[in-house]
Amino acid sequence: MSLIEKSKKGIQAPIIKKIALSEGVAGKTITENIAKGTAVIPKNKIRALKKPCGIGKGLKTKINVNIGTSTDYSSANFELKKLKAAESLGADTVMDLSTSEDLKKVRAKILERSNIPLGTVPIYEIAILGAKKYGSIAKIPESFFIKTIEAQAKEGVDFFTIHAGVTQETLSSLKSSKRVMGMVSRGGAILFDWMTENSKENPLYRLFDEILDIARDFDITLSLGDGMRPGAVIDATDDPQIDELLVLGHLQKASFQKGVQVIIEGPGHVPINQIKANVELQKSICNGAPFYVLGPIVTDIAPGYDHITSAIGGAMAAGFGADFLCYVTPSEHLRLPTLQDVREGVIAAKIAAHTADIAKNVPGAIEKDIAISRARFSRDWKKQFGFAMDPRKCKIYRKSSTPAIKDVCTMCSEYCAIKISQRCLK
Repeated sequence: MSLIEKSKKGIQAPIIKKIALSEGVAGKTITENIAKGTAVIPKNKIRALKKPCGIGKGLKTKINVNIGTSTDYSSANFELKKLKAAESLGADTVMDLSTSEDLKKVRAKILERSNIPLGTVPIYEIAILGAKKYGSIAKIPESFFIKTIEAQAKEGVDFFTIHAGVTQETLSSLKSSKRVMGMVSRGGAILFDWMTENSKENPLYRLFDEILDIARDFDITLSLGDGMRPGAVIDATDDPQIDELLVLGHLQKASFQKGVQVIIEGPGHVPINQIKANVELQKSICNGAPFYVLGPIVTDIAPGYDHITSAIGGAMAAGFGADFLCYVTPSEHLRLPTLQDVREGVIAAKIAAHTADIAKNVPGAIEKDIAISRARFSRDWKKQFGFAMDPRKCKIYRKSSTPAIKDVCTMCSEYCAIKISQRCLK
């Protein structure tokens, strides 16, 4: 039985007990939410996973970190360094988005080293290795789509992004729209190419039942991809985006009925005044399934700082009910991320997630803020660093500026408001 099927029968799987302990939430509650499709635990049944996580209703907001090679640069060792950095800073999941020809080798190494759930976007391998084998993307047979997905399942991948919402109907909606940025999803664009050249329906949609069979057999979570996500704030919440969301709502129901866990991916670039509506639409159309958002990025004019634009949007989206944030690095739109870009992206996403958890009254969230505030008031620097999200950076800053009075900092020095008020309160 899959995890959903067990949960529907009231069986509390061992992995649920482990997550309940780390979340401070009753295992029965998590089991009930998985049975309703409002929470998921991405884990391939054949994989031993040291740090599983739960995503969805009543749980802490989780963050995903994208790593992976490109056609311009491929180094498995470099991606492993990114993985290590992401895990050390508290990433909950990682996705391998490699697009180099040695992507299988890279994925195998990441799978071997990753302590957290690993996701992939199978259409990347289908396109890259399929085009090499058959001569072009257009010539890739539908059987190769299924064969690739099944092979990745057997490797132990925990969750797949499946762009099954890119259909001939949603493409018609895109073509008739007045979008500035058209289609910005790489997976969606690959399928757009295949569908246009072959004048056929998307194989990921047409063969969705076969994909569900694979996912159920390995208890893989499907992350239904948003190929029509807006890539500019002016394009947000338009017809192509909503038309695809309606398809995803239908596919979520089909997945749930077959015992397959589902996450719904969302935008994208969205102005802050539309974020709440986007979250509410997804929750309504997709039956409360966990919502996984890329950002959202709230303005298009800050390349180099999109870890900030996405943190703003992510905090708001999660505060309104989104469950899962995909980090965005400062190098978004500009280059393949460096190790430092990964670090900054992870921290920005974690800040957004934690901020939202305070607003949602998630168990244990505000307690961390109370603890660090008490340490600050007593000017206990060691304790402050221990509670900080990035202790390493705190220590670097502290050491770089030595105060004349050791228990304060160089901002206020002898006029430290905390020290003065503490003395007066006594």
